[in-house]
Amino acid sequence: MTLPAQTESAQASPQLSETSPGNAGMSAERLAKIDAMLEKAIAEDQVPGAVALIARNGKIIFHNAYGMADNQAKKEMTKDAIFRIASQTKAITSTAVMMLWEEGKFQLDDPISKYIPDFGEAQILDTFNETDSTYTVKPAKDQITVRDLITHTSGLGYGVIDGDERFQKIYAKAGITDLFTTEDITIGESVKKLAKLPLHHNPGDAYSYSEGLDVLGYFVERISGLPFDQFLRTRIFQPLGMNDTWFYLPKEKQDRLVTVQQIEDGKWRKYSETFYDTDYPIKGAKRFFSGGAGLSSTAKDYATFLQMYLNNGELNGKRILGRTTVQSIMGNQTGDLFGDGRKHYGLAFGVVSEKGRDSGGIGSTGTFDWGGYFNTQYFADPKEQVIGVLMKQTQGDVSDETGWKFRQMVFASIDD
Repeated sequence: MTLPAQTESAQASPQLSETSPGNAGMSAERLAKIDAMLEKAIAEDQVPGAVALIARNGKIIFHNAYGMADNQAKKEMTKDAIFRIASQTKAITSTAVMMLWEEGKFQLDDPISKYIPDFGEAQILDTFNETDSTYTVKPAKDQITVRDLITHTSGLGYGVIDGDERFQKIYAKAGITDLFTTEDITIGESVKKLAKLPLHHNPGDAYSYSEGLDVLGYFVERISGLPFDQFLRTRIFQPLGMNDTWFYLPKEKQDRLVTVQQIEDGKWRKYSETFYDTDYPIKGAKRFFSGGAGLSSTAKDYATFLQMYLNNGELNGKRILGRTTVQSIMGNQTGDLFGDGRKHYGLAFGVVSEKGRDSGGIGSTGTFDWGGYFNTQYFADPKEQVIGVLMKQTQGDVSDETGWKFRQMVFASIDD
C-alpha cells in the first residue's frame, strides 16, 4: 500500500513577524493606552520593568520594553530580555507529553506506576504528628494516572508552596526539590523520593496544584530515552526557533537574564536568597530539569509557542501536535473541579468558558492562559487570533495591577 506524501509544509504558517496594528485589525490609539498604562506602572513602582508583546493573526503588532532589568545595576530592560517563566514551563512539558502520546507510547489513563514503578500503590495522608512530621496513610481508591498528573488531580502536593503546612513539612523532611535549584540533583532522583509520599486526596477527586508536571518531565525521559532538556530542545525549541528558551542559559545569553527584584524602603533591590537562589538559571550544578517550573524564556519565544497552538499545532512548516490533539488539550478535563466556572482546566492550560467570556475582559470562549511564580502572564484567544504576553520578575509584596489591565485592554483594542 502506498501512503500519500506528507503535505504539512504545503500549508505552513510563517514565523511571527511584525506588522502595523491596522493591518491586524487592532487600534493603534487603544494600544497607545496600554503603553501609557505600563509606563505609569513603572513610574508608580508597581513593577521595576516589563516586556509586553501582543500579536494578532500571526503578526506582532506591539512589542515594547519598559523600565529596568536591574535597578541597582542601572541595567535597562530590552525586548530580548530573558525571564524565569516558572509555571509557564508546565504547558511546554504537557506538550512534550502529548507529543509522545501521539506516537502511541502510552494512554492518558494508564497508571504512572506502569512507567515509574516507584509510585507503587497510591496512599492518602491519614494522620500527621506536628512534633516530628511523622504520619500515617490509608489506601487510595484509585491509582495516579498520566491524566491525573497533567491535570493536577493526582493528589500530589507542592512542597514549600503547598497550601497545606503538613505537606510542606512532609516534603521538606523527605528532601523533595519542589521548583528549581542550584543543587546537584536530577529530576529522577527527586521524583523517586516524591513517589513514596502520601497524597492530599484520592486521585481524580479534586484539583490540587502540584508537582505532577515535574513527575511528567521524568516520565518524558523514561518514555523517550532522552534527557528532558534534550527532548525539549530537539523536538520543540529548535523546530519552532525558540532559541532563547532554556533550563540553564548558555554563557552568551546570561547577561540578558532579568534580575528578580523586590521593593525595599521604596527602592527596587535584588530579591534575597530564601529556599532557592534566584540565579539558578546561570549557576549551580545545572542538572535539575524541572518540568513544572524550570525554564527561562523571552516574550517572543513564548509567543511563538502560543502561536503554534493557535495554528492547531503547527508553525513554519513544523508540526508539533496534530489538530485533533490540540482540540483534546483544550477540552474540559476536570469537570467542575477547577475554579468558579469561568474557566476549566484542559491538558495544558486554563481555558475560558462561556461564563468567563460573558464576565468580560478575559477573552472569547476557548482562550487559554497561565502564569508564573515570578509574575509573568500569557493568554491566547483562538477565535480572535490574539496573543498577549507580559513578562516581569518580582517577588515579595508588590501592588501590581498590570496583569489584569493588560489583558482587559488588549481585547478592548480589537478594531475590525
